[in-house]
Order: sequence, then C-alpha cells, then structure tokens
Amino acid sequence: MKPERRPGFLPIQTNWFDRLFISVVLWVALSLFWLRFLEPLGLSIWICVAISLILAAVIIRRG
Repeated sequence: MKPERRPGFLPIQTNWFDRLFISVVLWVALSLFWLRFLEPLGLSIWICVAISLILAAVIIRRG
C-alpha cells in the first residue's frame, strides 16, 4: 500500500532538497532585509537567524 501524499502549503511540487534551497534563499533575503532596516534600530542579527531556522524547519517539514 502506498502512503498517501499530503499536499504542502507551497504552490509547487517539491522534494526535501527543493524545500531546503527555498529555506536558504529565504534566510539570505531575510538577513539582508534585517541588516539594512532592523539592525540599525538595535535588534541583533541573532534574532533573524532564529526566525530563519524556525521558518526553515517549517518549510522543510510541512512545505
């Protein structure tokens, strides 16, 4: 019996490597945004890293 494929929230069909690549691209984009706009306000880049890791885990697991 084949396991039933459950669709993820991404609008394309992906495997785990595709979702990892999307997570890395998102991490880079979020880091650049953070460094440009939020770090001058006093927010540490480590907050951005934590947010990126959480998003990556969600995207890879459920995407």
